[in-house]
Amino acid sequence: MTCLEDLKAVDVANIDLRGKSSIADNMVVATGTSSRQVASLAERLLHRLKDRGLVGLKPEGLRQGDWVLIDAGDVIVHLFRPEIREFYNIEKMWGVAPETGGRSSGTGG
Repeated sequence: MTCLEDLKAVDVANIDLRGKSSIADNMVVATGTSSRQVASLAERLLHRLKDRGLVGLKPEGLRQGDWVLIDAGDVIVHLFRPEIREFYNIEKMWGVAPETGGRSSGTGG
């Protein structure tokens, strides 16, 4: 999601879930450098999604800012602090090897 890269998220990955799960078509995973940045990324992303007509979005974990989940219908967004993302390693669960050290790792969207 180029939107998250514009908002200064790091290591943005897009995971294609088509054929793997019925919960969504894509999953976006990104990292913020602190709890404050994760919460800010989530709030700004929610604002952009609402501007595009998506309503009723209820993020999980926004108050804590360690891991925020946003279910945007066909796209599920996970925003993590670095150590939380490393611990849960969602990319591995979906059979995708995370890239390290880069600003973004995935396709824009």
